[in-house]
Amino acid sequence: MREPSSSEEESENETNDDENSDILSIHNNVDQKSLSASGENLSVVSHGRGPPRPASPSPSLISDREKAIEDTEKLEREEEERKKRLQLYVFVMRCIAYPFNAKQPTDMARRQTKVTKQQLQTIKERFVAFLNGETSIVADEAFTNAVQSYYEVFLKSDRVATMVKSGGCSANDFREVFKNNIEKRVRSLPEIDGLSKETVLSSWMTKFDAIFRGEEDPRKQPQRMSTAASELILSKEQLYEMFQNILGVKKYEHQILYNACQLDNADEQAAQVRRELDRRLQLTEQMSRMRKHPKFVVKEMESMYMDELKSAINLLMANLESLPVSKGSTDSTISRLQKLKRYNRAQHSSLSKMDINDETDSGLSKLDVVLSFTLEVHVVEVKGLKSLANNKIVYCTMEVEGGEKLQTDQAEASKPSWDTQGDFTTTHPLPVVKVKLYTESSGMLSLEDKELGKVVIPVTASSSRQPEWYRMHTTKNCQDDLKIKIAVRMDKPQNMKHCGYLYGLGKKVWKKYKKRYFVLVQVSQYTFAMCSYREKKPDPTEMMQLDGFTVDYCEQVPDAEGFGGKYFFNCVKEGDNVTFATDDENERTLWVQAIYRATGQTHKPVPPVVQTNKISNTQISRMQGDADRARKHGLDEFVQANPVMFDHHDLFNMLQTLTLDYRLNDAYTCLGWFSPGQVFVLDEYCARYGVRGCHRHLCYLNDLLERAEAGIMIDPTLIHYSFAFCASHVHGNSYEVKIKLKRGKRPDGIGTVLLKEKLQFDEIKERLRILLENQITHFRYCFPFGRPEGALKATLSLLERVLMKDIVTPVPPEEVRNVIKKCLENAALVNYTRISEYAKIEGRKDSYNEEVSPKKRLDDVIHLAELCIEVLQQNEEHHAEAFVTAFAWFSDLLVEHAEIFWSLFAVDMDSTLEMQPPDTWDSFPLFQLLNDYLRNDENLSSGKFHQHLRMVFAPQVVRYVDLMESSIAQSIHKGFERERWEPQGNGCATSEDMLWKLDALQSFIRELHWPDEMFADHLDHRLKLMAADMIEAAAKRTLKSFEAWLRKGGKGTDYLLYPEMAVMMNVIIDCKNRALHLCALDSGENMTLIENSHQYHTKIEDFLDRIQVQMVKCLIEKLLSVLESVLSKLARYDEGTFFSSILSLTKPVNELGKAYVDFMRGNLDILRQKIADELFTLSIFEQWYTGQMKMICDWLSDRLDLSLHPYQLTCVMTINRKCFSDFELQGVPENALNAKTYQTICSRLQVEEATQSVTQSENSSKTSRFLGGGGSSMGGASSGTGSQASGDESD
Repeated sequence: MREPSSSEEESENETNDDENSDILSIHNNVDQKSLSASGENLSVVSHGRGPPRPASPSPSLISDREKAIEDTEKLEREEEERKKRLQLYVFVMRCIAYPFNAKQPTDMARRQTKVTKQQLQTIKERFVAFLNGETSIVADEAFTNAVQSYYEVFLKSDRVATMVKSGGCSANDFREVFKNNIEKRVRSLPEIDGLSKETVLSSWMTKFDAIFRGEEDPRKQPQRMSTAASELILSKEQLYEMFQNILGVKKYEHQILYNACQLDNADEQAAQVRRELDRRLQLTEQMSRMRKHPKFVVKEMESMYMDELKSAINLLMANLESLPVSKGSTDSTISRLQKLKRYNRAQHSSLSKMDINDETDSGLSKLDVVLSFTLEVHVVEVKGLKSLANNKIVYCTMEVEGGEKLQTDQAEASKPSWDTQGDFTTTHPLPVVKVKLYTESSGMLSLEDKELGKVVIPVTASSSRQPEWYRMHTTKNCQDDLKIKIAVRMDKPQNMKHCGYLYGLGKKVWKKYKKRYFVLVQVSQYTFAMCSYREKKPDPTEMMQLDGFTVDYCEQVPDAEGFGGKYFFNCVKEGDNVTFATDDENERTLWVQAIYRATGQTHKPVPPVVQTNKISNTQISRMQGDADRARKHGLDEFVQANPVMFDHHDLFNMLQTLTLDYRLNDAYTCLGWFSPGQVFVLDEYCARYGVRGCHRHLCYLNDLLERAEAGIMIDPTLIHYSFAFCASHVHGNSYEVKIKLKRGKRPDGIGTVLLKEKLQFDEIKERLRILLENQITHFRYCFPFGRPEGALKATLSLLERVLMKDIVTPVPPEEVRNVIKKCLENAALVNYTRISEYAKIEGRKDSYNEEVSPKKRLDDVIHLAELCIEVLQQNEEHHAEAFVTAFAWFSDLLVEHAEIFWSLFAVDMDSTLEMQPPDTWDSFPLFQLLNDYLRNDENLSSGKFHQHLRMVFAPQVVRYVDLMESSIAQSIHKGFERERWEPQGNGCATSEDMLWKLDALQSFIRELHWPDEMFADHLDHRLKLMAADMIEAAAKRTLKSFEAWLRKGGKGTDYLLYPEMAVMMNVIIDCKNRALHLCALDSGENMTLIENSHQYHTKIEDFLDRIQVQMVKCLIEKLLSVLESVLSKLARYDEGTFFSSILSLTKPVNELGKAYVDFMRGNLDILRQKIADELFTLSIFEQWYTGQMKMICDWLSDRLDLSLHPYQLTCVMTINRKCFSDFELQGVPENALNAKTYQTICSRLQVEEATQSVTQSENSSKTSRFLGGGGSSMGGASSGTGSQASGDESD
């Protein structure tokens, strides 16, 4: 605990005294002006203003007079308020100066420093600077996103600004909210090898602290910690200063009151307490005799009330009695002095004081008044030592009568100075100190040193503490006149309140009038004794217990004339009278004041004659000066006021209210909790001045409720404590009066209940119920983001307590449920109203139909839906746990709250949807947003609003699907009519558009996640069927167009396939590839029931396969028709025909064969390049090759009886050979190429080649050259494909 130095305090007092001299004069002038403006002096003041007023004054003069009266009344009220605060401050100072009932608690929760509006703005700027990259803090994207979310959701929230304004927001709240947010984010991140999530959390919090602190100097942290430490334990000086600020007392007023009340004198404060308790006891007896009682709820409580008052006083007496008499340390500080060596180790053991346990026993033993003194004997030097040689060694010994003996260091006779100190303890009030001077003996046979001289000094506690010269009694060994300089300091023990020589005469003790040494001994806080002692005696010769005595000044006793003593005072008791006298008036005053404190009497002794001479005693002069200063500044009335005559309940109410205001305006988030120092002073005040506990807590509750109703954050737990105390006091444990009286006191020690307390409690209970219901209704704004931590849960618990009829019978759960249910119903309306106002919905309802477009209104509703979802998510995150932990059944009420909240939103949503133009689909994002949230919430899924949402949007979805089906069908019809069959994507423009629309429609419906499973299956079936029907229609239109394009070309070898035909085949291929995705039903629970009856993708695939087969068939027929045309032309060269000989004259070489090969190769290239499906292309090639071989084989079979014309043989061989080689290069498999048909053709051509060589011998050479390569190839044709390749090379 920090204690300021006394020197600082003295200098401060001196400075303030000088500085306040002018202030005091100004203050007096103001007081005089205020007094002159009141009552009697009004006429005097008015006379100085001029001539008399007319009989009928003007309105302006009347208003001036009224204003003057109002100003006067205002000054009077302010003066009364000032006096009341000064009087209250006197009582508070006494509680601080001498507490005996309470102490500063050390187990209170430490309060965090609050965040102010300016600090909030600074914090926002720091986070903006970080997000803008203006700081040196290195952060990854995840942390930056977390900070961005924290800034947008928390820091920019109006609720945070309101919380800061209410004084309930600390830096720890900011940190905890961020920590809770990032814990969820970090847990959702994937695991990283070598980096734990705890490490990430710690790193992020370090960075957050760096951003939050900004460029603040870290060296300021210890200062804040020291400030927080001073918040826990306060010294008396700090408490004085605090309550000066609380009560508006000026520094100079505090100094005057402090000195006038003698707050630094513990004996005076203890005496003040004893006087207060005695007056309270007398007042209690007076109330009991006059039967003046406050009104109680039960009349039988009157007798209990008196017992409680007496019991409270007895408790205070016991607390005061339990305080130890000795306070503070008695260790003496030894500086610049050396300890003496022990000469005799024998030590005197002092007797210990025995405790007095029996308060009624008036007798005291000598053991009860044992005193323990500490003596410091300081031997400085000796002078006058001349007979000894300069090199002789001298030293001193010192002892206290009956105690141990100590020895100084050795010194030479030329310089006999030691400057050493010896410490002694003794129980003798009048000890004798003996100091002897020795020199070392030079003789060989000397056993002891020579004593040169000694001095005997009688000592008292009031003896001078300065070094003095004493003449020593020399021995025969020394003839010098020796003087020794010694300082003897005797410290008073704490239980010695005063001492000195008095003349005394009494009836029972001190029966002979003579001078004795008296000591006022404090045995305990309530027991004092006057003891007389003799020299060298530890025990008193006579003693008198002061209980019941009254001290006062008196005249000279006739019997004492001529025996000593000038100034008299006496102690009077029934049947006893003791008179004392002193030779000094100041000494008499000190004795009277000391005994006045000890007796605790109500009457304050007043000196009979006012002193005119200058006061020589510093203590009396200081006390008189303090009293004069207080009288001069008009403060003596507050010092001398009788505390019993004040209404301390009213004063305490004022003190507690002002203390609470001071506490709420300090730098801590107290939430209404007092600081330990404030609790200590309030506790001490209540105990010392008898403030009832129920009244204290009722006033506290009233103050807290007023602040809470004004928007200041108050801890509900604190309200709960005070309410529970008051409820226990008012209700007790039963309603039966007899049972109440039998059971006696309640836990607070008070069994009586005032009618005023009962009525005030009922009023506060109703106010508290309304406040709690309002806070629960506005829980989102009263406890933003779940802060303060645990406050919402405590509020719910307090509401349950408030709803109880008494302290025993619990409230039915259904009643609590109904109350909270009503609150949450209102909360839904409050939350939605504020959110809708924030989203600019409520403010524009009236102007929607005229000013706001339907599109804008729909956008606003979507934005409102996003805000509503965010609100419910925040409620779930920050408040749901508090609700559920408070009551197990609370989750149902939260669901109802959310449903009501959404029902309010449904009104705006429905009105917005009604305004939308028909057949518009901009509202589907709204459904998707809401449905995605609702279906993932297990409590709201399939709830009332979810069902309403389905009912509203189901017709729109059906209508949308109908229109999309019609639109796709029309696009197919019109698209294929205008289709130019240019390649686009995997097909043509129309097919691509159709397939994209089908896929987009299915994706859109699928992403709606329709909550009704049956309806979702229905939509799925319909879309799959629609896709199958659309693809089938497109395939039919494509096949029709394909057949039409086939008919466009001729049958000559110059025919080439149109690229558009390849595009058509690609359309069918693309449709077939997409059919599985578009027409296959999604697997689900009902799939097993319908998979056999609704396999749309299987049916459409079969249909598309037939379309492809039909296309390939038509295509092959078209291609084979060209070969058929070529063969028909070759048939004109048949043997025996009319044209054969004519055509032979033209000498054809191989024109038809080469033309067909060019035709075949051109179409092969077209098919290979334009058709997207390799397998489909290979299938066409294989069928085409097979068809060609079959047609050639059939053509040769028709001419088995005829020999081929050379030209026919040449062309057929060329077609056969090139057909084999080209189709082999296109990838037709070996088994299809070298089929039996092909081998048959090769065999026939070999035979024909041989026949030609026999029948045309005359042209053998020419034929041989023509068929040289062909014969070899023909010869190898039957053996395989190897010889065929060599023929190709020669060709």
